[in-house]
Amino acid sequence: MPRSVNSVASRARRKKVMKQAKGYFGRRKNVWTVAKNAVEKAMLYAYRDRRNKKRNFRSLWITRINAGARLQGMSYSQFMGKVKANNIELNRKVLADLAMNHPEAFKAVVQKIK
Repeated sequence: MPRSVNSVASRARRKKVMKQAKGYFGRRKNVWTVAKNAVEKAMLYAYRDRRNKKRNFRSLWITRINAGARLQGMSYSQFMGKVKANNIELNRKVLADLAMNHPEAFKAVVQKIK
């Protein structure tokens, strides 16, 4: 009995990867082995950086809150400690937005916790 190969599925799998490699430079877009490696690496970076993005944004928010708190004469750690102690249910994203775009509202939060 001859060996059965599912060339329809193989072709579809290759087409899917080649479609993902569309827009890449040089042989990465049209040579199967190079494109496969490039797409695999790209997916790895995408997976990793979806997690890194969360870290980067948290770091940015902390920097902005720190800058806003220091304008009010407090450090970041003092400010966050008092926010938690006074049961203020604002997360870092919201506090950073207030510090950056609404300094009067951020000042009101600082006055409430002092």
